[in-house]
Amino acid sequence: MPPIPSIQTFARRLWRPLRVTLLTTIGCAWLYSTIYRESFAKDLVYALFVVGFTQALIAAGRHGLAFWLRKRYPDNLDAQRNWPGWGLMAPWVVVSVVIGYLAGVSLVDLFTQTPRTPIVIEPNLRTLLLSVTIAVVPAICITYFFYARSRMASMEMRTQAALRSAAENQLKLLEAQLEPHMLFNTLANLRVLIGSDPLRAQGMLDHLIAYLRATLAASRTGSHPLASEFERISDYLQLMQIRMGSRLHVQLDLPASLANAPLPPLLLQPLVENAIKHGLEPKVSGGRVHVAAMRGPGTLTLSVRDTGVGLDARTEHGARFGLQQVRERLATLYGAAAHLELSPATDEEGGTLATVTLPYS
Repeated sequence: MPPIPSIQTFARRLWRPLRVTLLTTIGCAWLYSTIYRESFAKDLVYALFVVGFTQALIAAGRHGLAFWLRKRYPDNLDAQRNWPGWGLMAPWVVVSVVIGYLAGVSLVDLFTQTPRTPIVIEPNLRTLLLSVTIAVVPAICITYFFYARSRMASMEMRTQAALRSAAENQLKLLEAQLEPHMLFNTLANLRVLIGSDPLRAQGMLDHLIAYLRATLAASRTGSHPLASEFERISDYLQLMQIRMGSRLHVQLDLPASLANAPLPPLLLQPLVENAIKHGLEPKVSGGRVHVAAMRGPGTLTLSVRDTGVGLDARTEHGARFGLQQVRERLATLYGAAAHLELSPATDEEGGTLATVTLPYS
């Protein structure tokens, strides 16, 4: 359901067309008073009623004709945005001006008890045509102005829809690139274990099936709870523990208050994989992986810490792929409001700290 606009927003939307109509009314009054040497104040009253009636008729005709076209031609794009086309609108504008002119003048004459207007006092066809022309030209200009605004708004909406579609497609592509990357590494490790330790290989395969099942369920949505992300990370780390044994220690810290926080699927996975592959595997004694979530003022901070060899000893090629995926996904989903930082751990254990900061309220 679209959000209800505020009073200020509604006032701005109302003021834009009203401003154009008022400027046109003042211009017509000035033109009439100059040509016919009449009082500007008096002609302003006539212009207000004439322009008001005319614009109301034009707007009613535009919506009515567009409604008729939508019923008859459902695929008509112009009719879908309440525009019947100039072929129908041009003659309707002329008809609206004539009716609006006669109705506005007659109504002011009735209110002010004026028996005849300055135009009718001199029953000259040329004068009458000139008066109608003065009303037709600004009416067409105003109609074109609103038509152009409507067209620009429609183009902007289509552009935004195309950008959203492109962003969604990019995210699907990034996830499709990421899944095979992780799966390839796991299957390669599984192949080694099948020959050396079949029981551990079977346990690893069970965890892999659970992980892939959860991944398939999450891939059908644009986001999932942070608790689900931690569960999938736990499955992955259990796979790694089967392969690394006592060399790998795992610590997962997720506050209960953040369990339902929405998160794009697989956002932390490449960071955890980098911590294992480029931080702990090269270290003979292994180490610890600590994944944590913390809430800040309007932000959600996710960290992946390892006590491995550190940034200076890491290879650039393997780690760069996962980091690039995370940064591209953050930029696509959140723009400049989210970022990823990679820095050396500052305590005596050493290692690397990857921190993802997201907007969160």
